[in-house]
Amino acid sequence: MSCTNSPEAVKKLLENMQSDLRALSLECKKKFPPVKEAAESGIIKVKTIAARSTEILTALKENSSEVVQPFLMGCGTKEPKITQLCLAAIQRLMSHEVVSETAAGNIINMLWQLMENSLEELKLLQTVLVLLTTNTVVHDEALSKAIVLCFRLHFTKDNITNNTAAATVRQVVTVVFERMVAEDERHKDVVEQPVLVQGNSNRRSVSTLKPCAKDAYMLFQDLCQLVNADAPYWLVGMTEMTRTFGLELLESVLNDFPQVFLQHQEFSFLLKERVCPLVIKLFSPNIKFRQGSCTSSSPAPVEKPYFPICMRLLRVVSVLIKQFYSLLVTECEIFLSLLVKFLDADKPQWLRAVAVESIHRLCVQPQLLRSFCQSYDMKQHSTKVFRDIVNALGSFIQSLFLVPTTGTPSATTNQAGNNNSGGPASAPANSGMLGMGGGVTVLPAFEYRGTWIPILTVTVQGSAKATYLEMLDKVEPPTIPEGYAMSVAFHCLLDLVRGITTMIEGELGQVETESQATTETASSPAQSSEQQDFQSASDQMDKETVSRAVWEEMVNACWCGLLAALSLLLDASTDEAATENILKAELTMAALCGRLGLVTSRDAFITAICKGSLPPHYALTVLNTTTAATLSSKSYSIQGQNVQMISPSSESHQQVVAVGQPLAVQPQGTVMLTSKNIQCMRTLLNLAHCHGAVLGTSWQLVLATLQHLVWILGLKPGSGGALKPGRAVEGPSTVLTTAVMTDLPVISNILSRLFESSQYLDDVSLHHLINALCSLSLEAMDMAYGNNKEPSLFAVAKLLETGLVNMHRIEILWRPLTGHLLEVCQHPNSRMREWGAEALTSLIKAGLTFNHDPPLSQNQRLQLLLLNPLKELSSIIHPDIRLKQLECVLQILQSQGDSLGPGWPLVLGVMGAIRNDQGESLIRTAFQCLQLVVTDFLPTMPCTCLQIVVDVAGSFGLHNQELNISLTSIGLLWNISDYFFQRGETIEKELNREEAAQQKQAEEKGVVLNRPFHPAPPFDCLWLCLYAKLGELCVDPRPAVRKSAGQTLFSTIGAHGTLLQHSTWHTVIWKVLFHLLDRVREASTTADKEKIESGGGNILIHHSRDTAEKQWAETWVLTLAGVARIFNTRRYLLQPLGDFPKAWDVLLDHIQSAALSKNNEVSLAALKSFQEILQIVSPMRDSDKPETPPAVNVPVPVLIGPMSAPGLSRPFMRTDSIGERLARYPGSEPSIVTDEIEDLNLWWAAWNTWYRIGSESTKPPLTCDKLTFIPSQPFLTALIQIFPALYQHIKTGFSMDDLQKLGIILHSAVSVPISSDASPFILPSYTEAVLTSLQEAVLTALDVLQKAICIGPENMQIMYPAIFDQLLAFVEFSCKPPQYGQLETKHIANAKYNQAEWVALNYVPFAERSLEVVVDLYQKTACHKAVVNEKVLQNVIKTLRIPLSLKYACPSETTWKLAVSSLLKVLSIGLPVARQHASSGKFDSMWPELASTFEDFLFTKSIPPDNLSIQEFQRNENIDVEVVQLISTEILPYANFIPKDFVGQIMTMLNKGSIHSQSSSFTEAEIDIRMREEFSKMCFETLLQFSFSNKVTTPQEGYISRMALSVLLKRSQDVLHRYIEDERLSGKCPLPRQQVTEIIFVLKAVSTLIDSLKKTLPENVDGNTWAQVIALYPTLVECITCSSPEICSALKEALSPFKDFMHPPASKVQNGES
Repeated sequence: MSCTNSPEAVKKLLENMQSDLRALSLECKKKFPPVKEAAESGIIKVKTIAARSTEILTALKENSSEVVQPFLMGCGTKEPKITQLCLAAIQRLMSHEVVSETAAGNIINMLWQLMENSLEELKLLQTVLVLLTTNTVVHDEALSKAIVLCFRLHFTKDNITNNTAAATVRQVVTVVFERMVAEDERHKDVVEQPVLVQGNSNRRSVSTLKPCAKDAYMLFQDLCQLVNADAPYWLVGMTEMTRTFGLELLESVLNDFPQVFLQHQEFSFLLKERVCPLVIKLFSPNIKFRQGSCTSSSPAPVEKPYFPICMRLLRVVSVLIKQFYSLLVTECEIFLSLLVKFLDADKPQWLRAVAVESIHRLCVQPQLLRSFCQSYDMKQHSTKVFRDIVNALGSFIQSLFLVPTTGTPSATTNQAGNNNSGGPASAPANSGMLGMGGGVTVLPAFEYRGTWIPILTVTVQGSAKATYLEMLDKVEPPTIPEGYAMSVAFHCLLDLVRGITTMIEGELGQVETESQATTETASSPAQSSEQQDFQSASDQMDKETVSRAVWEEMVNACWCGLLAALSLLLDASTDEAATENILKAELTMAALCGRLGLVTSRDAFITAICKGSLPPHYALTVLNTTTAATLSSKSYSIQGQNVQMISPSSESHQQVVAVGQPLAVQPQGTVMLTSKNIQCMRTLLNLAHCHGAVLGTSWQLVLATLQHLVWILGLKPGSGGALKPGRAVEGPSTVLTTAVMTDLPVISNILSRLFESSQYLDDVSLHHLINALCSLSLEAMDMAYGNNKEPSLFAVAKLLETGLVNMHRIEILWRPLTGHLLEVCQHPNSRMREWGAEALTSLIKAGLTFNHDPPLSQNQRLQLLLLNPLKELSSIIHPDIRLKQLECVLQILQSQGDSLGPGWPLVLGVMGAIRNDQGESLIRTAFQCLQLVVTDFLPTMPCTCLQIVVDVAGSFGLHNQELNISLTSIGLLWNISDYFFQRGETIEKELNREEAAQQKQAEEKGVVLNRPFHPAPPFDCLWLCLYAKLGELCVDPRPAVRKSAGQTLFSTIGAHGTLLQHSTWHTVIWKVLFHLLDRVREASTTADKEKIESGGGNILIHHSRDTAEKQWAETWVLTLAGVARIFNTRRYLLQPLGDFPKAWDVLLDHIQSAALSKNNEVSLAALKSFQEILQIVSPMRDSDKPETPPAVNVPVPVLIGPMSAPGLSRPFMRTDSIGERLARYPGSEPSIVTDEIEDLNLWWAAWNTWYRIGSESTKPPLTCDKLTFIPSQPFLTALIQIFPALYQHIKTGFSMDDLQKLGIILHSAVSVPISSDASPFILPSYTEAVLTSLQEAVLTALDVLQKAICIGPENMQIMYPAIFDQLLAFVEFSCKPPQYGQLETKHIANAKYNQAEWVALNYVPFAERSLEVVVDLYQKTACHKAVVNEKVLQNVIKTLRIPLSLKYACPSETTWKLAVSSLLKVLSIGLPVARQHASSGKFDSMWPELASTFEDFLFTKSIPPDNLSIQEFQRNENIDVEVVQLISTEILPYANFIPKDFVGQIMTMLNKGSIHSQSSSFTEAEIDIRMREEFSKMCFETLLQFSFSNKVTTPQEGYISRMALSVLLKRSQDVLHRYIEDERLSGKCPLPRQQVTEIIFVLKAVSTLIDSLKKTLPENVDGNTWAQVIALYPTLVECITCSSPEICSALKEALSPFKDFMHPPASKVQNGES
């Protein structure tokens, strides 16, 4: 006490002492002088000490007896005032520790006296307390006396004194033990030899103890004596004592100073020998007592239990067990058994309550419980104490429900709503409802079979705060409120579970961490106290085995009781918090059992939670079937849930929050879920979530339950497998309250998180989970058979979720997972399989996108494993599954396409597996995938897969569901070919590498490597596969596909063929192209001729495509053209191939059969192809040379354009003028293309084909009916147009025979008529003189020939006459069109456009052009020997004679005019030649022909048309005049070289012309015009000129002319005479018109004659002639009387020349001589 040592304090103490002594002396001055004197001497003593001593306090202490003496004497006076003063002074001295042992003894004796006199009792107590607490001088007897003094005061009558004394006793007892503890602390370093203690109550055995310990020992021993009602050994002077107080003191010592008993054998001995027997003895009334039926009335044979003692005993027991268990194992076993017995139903309520409270104290000490388990339950012949405690708690709880409590007025009426009332409609039970304001508050309670027990808040979790064990002031047993014992028992259970699990799991965790760090285990110092028992076990493993045995025993001992009690409570609980605690306990136990591998107990707890989650009558069936795993009754589901919101209007003891339908085959009505069910469900979720790793096989239980709950609540799986509240589908099956509606998202969330957490499970646990889900799913599948109701998709959805979160180790679960899902995908129930597919595809997609380690690109095996199920889906027939599969492929491509690598064959296989009959949407989706592949992913896939791509694309082309897809797939093939072309080198390298590898493998295995088109190199094979695919599509039944495929095939070969090896071309030609041609020809010739009405839907078909035959025709055209184009453009590649001539022949054969097909379109196209292979139409050739491979986008020369009208709209060459056309084939340099076909044989083969086509096609039909096939004009034109080019190559060997063959064809071709419906396109209006293309072509052909002959060798010139013959035959067409067989032709004007009639062409322009050509040619060749010899001129004249003789009767007037001019031209050249060869007689026959021609023309029998104008007539007359002029210039002058009879004929003709009186043939009106005056004049003049020409050499000629003249004159004379006669007779009547005309003509002739005679040399005119002329004069004069003015004017003209004869007569002239 540092504060009492300071000088100030000492000074103050001395002052106080002195003042106390003074005060004492003052008080005792009168009554007690001795005291006064003692006080005064005390003052002196104090002063002396203060003056002398340095250590004042020590000095005081030494002299304390003397210093204290006055005060003691003062107390002896028994005067209250003095006594109080003295006690205060003594206390002051004690507090400064200046009291010696003797003084203290004196003080105590004095206090005892005061006590016996009952004076200043409180002060006494205070003084004792100060004396004992401030120092340790009081020992042994003095101490015991002081203690007894306090005890005595405790039993006074005064209440205050009583209580104060009790408190003081307690404090004093504590002080005694504290002193001992302090003493031990001081001596703890001195090691003592323990002395063996003999005997039991031998007091002298305490001699070994130190002083304080001895005091404590004596005190404790006497306390036991007192409680046992024996005399104390040490506390001498005790008069009375109560057990209750004694027990309290014992308890406090045991509780506060356990170490004293544990460290000192003497004390332990006391515990064992004294305390325990005492307790057991005192317990006996409680044990023997049984609560009878009438507790109080009958006299009890046994002592009745006394609450205060009993309760205190239990407190002592609690302390003993807690603190000294290790010392008192056997005794504790007895205590614990007693405790258990106190819980029996026949014990009083209060006893059971305090017993439960005691047990609760134990339950919160898990280490203690563990010790029980080790000491009793695990020993062979021992009571199973731990098990009994738990079981007792259980049966205690059960008994509370079964026996209604008695004598508890506080409890509410014990009635409860009937649990089994059917649903929310039942009347609410009024149990435990306290009306508060308007609302209703429900007390938390348990309710079971009508027993209602409220739950009270008794203690904080984990601490045993007792209520009745603390009631130390109560003497009578208290009334226990209803539910108190239940509540404590409930907490016992909870704390028990919590304690055990926490402890075991903590130790387990430690063991696990230690075993991880095994190396340090040996030296690990931090070993927890509970493990020190095992320290001896050297090995970690032993320790673990021992620990594990303890843990397992603890669990095994308690689980049954716990489960029974908890299940009952769970069933009865109406309070959410209580339910939560029960569930938490069950959950922790299940988890613990799981961790320890105790399967039975684990499953039992889980089953309990599962049952709690499901409606009452539901649980058993489901769980029993699940546990039995025999689904005897296959449960089946309902379809969707109709979710109705209901507010909780009614309350039973459990609020119903959801009504749904059970998951069963026959849903038997609805089932109800209470909020407790939902709570259990959440616990179940929690269990699975946090402890999934230890669930093992009980996953089956958990998942089955969750599935049923999810079903009842109507949760449906959404994307990724998460369950979402489903919406109504059918019927009011599910009713959910608002409360549960808000819970549902949370539940579904937890459900998802549960499966997410599967990623933390180890592989074995994960397999348990997967197996459980699979078997659940199998059950659901079984249920879903045979009906289309909504199935339970829980398992499938959760398999998906589990797979998704375990991607990092997907390999270990992939096979069972996908294997099962594939089975689900085949299920007949559409909803079920849809989800199976959804799950499977989601997993595959997730697997591919997951960031694996190593990545998929380096782990091809895993990639193929992931993709494999996708392929497996192809074997499922359900289209909805296939659609999902394809959508998955599409998404994989979009996200992973770049990295599929070896997975490509699988993916492509999936697309290719779609069959034609699988519906449009499937094909469409698959095709979308393929499009994506072709557009984006060709470069990323291995080249070996390219062939698969080609096959798949080809197979889509053949699908006939959707035309657009077929067409687009052909487009894809083109894109693919383009890709091959661009990446050719890389692809080729990779393929060759691959090929080498395969070859090697094949050799090792000893098998032959087999692939299509084998000998070709792999890259070429790829191309050939592509070509073959396109080839198949070219003969597809649909025309559009054929067309597109054909175009693509030929474009591809055209654009990319250069990449092929040379040898591969052989395969292309024979296996691809010719094979295709054969198939197309076959199909075309057998195609149906039936008319197709429409092209599906309402598409109209053009008439040119309205039969299958016509549609095939188009294909044939395309194919043939394509092959021809390849032959043409790639000739440099094909020619070096060995069998080119053979191929050429095959191609020609195809061209021929096409050309001769009875289809205009095909035949025309065949000719175009023919033209092409003969390189008449030269395509773009510059880019096709082998050394420069073509750029990718070579515009493929499309020579065959689209044909709208059958083949007419696109002529092959411009129909430009013949001149230009001919200029294209200049005779000097034929257009020879550089890489010409050198081989003449090829050309002759072509010629033969041409000839066959020509002769066959133009041969007139034998019979004629409507359907007769007649070749079209374009066809014939094209045919003929081929010849000139062909001829260039064969002209060297072209013989007369060939020419004749040609002639026949030309002639026949020109003769072919046109069908009336085509005529408007070909024929010009009839009046326009235009040639048709065909006619031009024919002339061109002949023109080419003649040019060739012209520059050809001599021997070719014999062909001229033949050409003339040909042309002249054409000229004849102008007057008589050719006949085509027996075919009737109509004139164009009469033909009806739309009827199948044949229209004759207008041949006039053609004939006229031919005539021009003849004239032209003749001008060039007149002198050629062949021309002369073959009488060409005669033939020409003979031919011209026809139109000339017809003259006005010709079809066209141009004809005869042209004929005249041509005749004039020909004669002007030919006559000199004829004169030249006169002697040879080669022209003899020509002259008569010519004469007849002149005759027929000049004096034609045809009548001019009525509408001929005068000008026209005069122009025609001029033509006649020209002919006469020709005679006068070209013939008559050379009469000597011309046969006589010919000249005679000419003369006669001129004679006739000069008169030309044909009165009978004219009408009156026309006569004046029709008289060809000019012509007559010309004839006259010629006649006269010829007659009087001085060139007359022979008298005969002169005679002829004179004869002619005299005839003429004589005729004139006759005519005039006759006229005069008629004039006279006619009188006033005018003469007929023709007679007048005739007379006019004669008069004109006379005047002409006279003019001529005058002009002629006089010597050429015979005298008789003159005489005759003059003789006419009188007759003329006679005519003067005529009345006709025309005659008068003519007469005037005739008379005027006669004036020249009016001169005087000369001498007589005789015979022309004067």
